[in-house]
Order: sequence, then C-alpha cells, then structure tokens
Amino acid sequence: MRDDFEEVINVGQELGATYIEVRGQNLSQTSVTIKDSRVETVKKGMEQGSAIRIFVNGAWGFASVGTLEKPSLVDSIAEAFKMAKTASLKVKAPSRLSESKTVEAKVAINPKKDPRKISIKEKIDLLLAEDRTILDYDSRMKSCTINYLDITGTDYLMNSEGTYIEQDKLYIYLVSVATAKEVDRLALSHDLLGYTSGFEEFDKETPEVIGRRVAKRAIDQLKAKKPKGGTFPSIIGPRVIGVFAHEAFGHLAEADLTMSGSVLIDKLGKKVASEKVSIYDDGTISGAFGSFKYDDEGVPSQKTTLIENGELVSLMHNRETCQKFGVEPTGNARAQDFRFEPIIRMRNTYLAGGDCSFEELLEDIKFGYYIKDYRGGQANLDGTFQVGVQEAFEIVKGEVGAPVSNLSFSGNTLETLFNVDAVGKDFALSVGVCGKDQRAFVGAGGPHTRVKEVLIGGAA
Repeated sequence: MRDDFEEVINVGQELGATYIEVRGQNLSQTSVTIKDSRVETVKKGMEQGSAIRIFVNGAWGFASVGTLEKPSLVDSIAEAFKMAKTASLKVKAPSRLSESKTVEAKVAINPKKDPRKISIKEKIDLLLAEDRTILDYDSRMKSCTINYLDITGTDYLMNSEGTYIEQDKLYIYLVSVATAKEVDRLALSHDLLGYTSGFEEFDKETPEVIGRRVAKRAIDQLKAKKPKGGTFPSIIGPRVIGVFAHEAFGHLAEADLTMSGSVLIDKLGKKVASEKVSIYDDGTISGAFGSFKYDDEGVPSQKTTLIENGELVSLMHNRETCQKFGVEPTGNARAQDFRFEPIIRMRNTYLAGGDCSFEELLEDIKFGYYIKDYRGGQANLDGTFQVGVQEAFEIVKGEVGAPVSNLSFSGNTLETLFNVDAVGKDFALSVGVCGKDQRAFVGAGGPHTRVKEVLIGGAA
C-alpha cells in the first residue's frame, strides 16, 4: 500500500502540485434490522476505495475511486490535478495550508470481542432478545424496530509532506425505536448506543437492560401530561445538554461555518456564556464514539477548549481554516469515507462538570421542568435553536414531579448559555451521527445543568 501511494504522489508532484494527499480504506460492514420479532434485512460486505486530494495554486482538486489499485489511482490523480488547475484560475483569494508535523504511525485496535468474529446468528439472537424484552414488557407495547450496524477495517493516509498513517477503526451502532398505545394515545421511545471498543460491551449493556429501558420510557409517556407553554427554569440532563452543545453551539464553532456567518464570527476572546460554562471538543477520550488518534489530514486528535469560564477561546479547525485564523490545527478534519473530502467535524463535544449535586440543582426551583432525554434538534447559524424532547418531568417545589409529553424547548444559543446558573458534578457522554453534508459518528454530553429560563413549547 505504502509503495503504491508513494508512486502516485510522485506522479502528482511531477504534474506540479504543491500538496498531495492519498487516503485509502479497506472496510467490513454488517447491518441487521429487526422489526416486530421479524428479521427484515441482513447485509454483510467488504468495501475498498481511495480518495485523492490535490492542491494547486491555492485551489483544491478531488477524485475518488472504488479500488486501491495503483493504475486507477494514477488516473485519478491526473483528474484531480486538472480540477485543481481549472479552479485555481478562478480563485480570487487563494487558500493556504498550515504547517503540520510529519507523522509515521500504525494505530491498532484489539477488542476483546471483534465484531468480525461474531457470527450473524449471534448478532441476530441479541437483537431478537431485545425485541422480546420490549414487546413482552407490557401489553400496551405495540411495535419496535431495532437497527444494528458494525464497521471495522483500516484507513490509510499518505501525503506529499512525508506523513504515512495506518489507522484501524471499529464502530458498533445500535438504534432502537418502540411505540406504546393506550386507547387513542401513542407514545414513542428511541435509544441510541455506540461503541468503539468491541462486542463485549453487550455483556454489560445486555439486550434485556436495553429493552427494559426503551419500553419503560414509552409506557411512562402514556400517562404523561402536556407541558405548560412559556418561559421556565429547567434542569437539562446529560443527553440533552450534549445535543445542545453539539447542535446549538458546536456547529457555530466549526470554523468553516463561523466564516459562513455564524453568530460567533466576531466573538473570539469575548464572553458568550455565563462563567459556569466551559465547553470542549475532545477526540482523545478513550472508548468514546467520536474519538480517534489522527484526523483525515494526519493531524493528531486533541482536546480543544471552545469556551472557558464563559469566554470563547477557540474554534474547531482544519489545516486550511487555521491558517486563515493564525492558529494551530485542532485535528477536526473528517471524511465519512473515501467518497468524500475531509471537512471540519466535531468529535466528542461536551459541557464540563461543575460542583452541584442533582438535589442542589432542584432545590431553588418552585416550578419548572427536568428535561431528561431528547428526540431531535435543529439549529441555525443565527443562533436560534429548537430541541424536541422524548422524556421530561415537572419540577414542583424542588422535587421531580409528573412526567410530561411532547415537550420542546427553544431559544437563542448565547442567551441560553448566559442563563446557565448551576452545573452538576455528574457527567455522561452519549452517541450520535452528525449529518453535516456527510455522516460522522460523534459523542456529546455533559452534566445535569440548570438554566434560569428557557422557552417551553408543546409538540416538538
């Protein structure tokens, strides 16, 4: 692999490119879907492919091909060079790349239970056990759909600066959705799990544990009341504060989107949140869903401080945007696979823990809401956001009260961050798939967090 990539890079240099990057992938993937105790789909296969990115006179050219064979790569680099050359003639402000240290590395993973060595039957049996747990939990449980995915293999990267990296990857992703019905009332529950360790995680988080959690959430929602609309103090749980940190704030702090007009464009070095708030994007957390050793430009992953005690201190960068801002790269360049160019993506984005117990967060709230788990979220570059909630409770006189259903909360990101007045000392990370132009596996989370006021609405 290395020798072939090196020859391809030599071809690009002979053409006159100032920078060349070759990425390759050799992956194995298995997916299974179970619906109401029936096996709907089972897919298993191998995939190989390569991507070539080439820099000429301040402009990029990109080509991908579904093979690792050298002749196809040589053809692709010629195509990418033509694209970059043509684009450079129209560029008004040529881009530049920051300097990056040369890396020689092999990153291996050694799971106790490699998904590739687990039979299809064992994977199906695990999902069916969860399915039975959900549907047998209560007669009001009416349906469930469980989607399983694992991806394993190796990524390869070489560039014209001398970097060469072989990096193993492993992802296991489980999505469970269940519905419950009583008379004319319907309740929905969904659950996401993701691992970068191995199949042994299901020895701890067994299908029975997962199934009971999913079913209980749905049944509890059948007796939930509608929320009161208006502005209320709220405690936001780790899963929801994570999606807020990712969706409402994190995208604003991706340098490409910042330059496209996010509200953070002129906020570096300024207060954007209460002093209780510190937010990080960290790709080095062991076992977390958004962690990796090197990004897809060969830059080491790191812990990046975005907000420190309320002040915006950094953005997330690739090698191109950090040059424009005059800072070091942060290791946030990621591509879904060989078909895509690397763009700036989050890793594990979270709000840091504080010093309050959950009881201390509750005690000053006469009436408000405990927002425990989300259904979905969306945000805009102007800083407005909305988060749909699948599990929430009233807070009455400092105590968690009755469940509420179809709650959503919305507002302005920076106003909400300024309204954070207490932060819990607990902490949890959850998993997700971010869809910014491409798919990326990410982590998000934080502690229970109290906000003085958020706008509570009805249906999400």
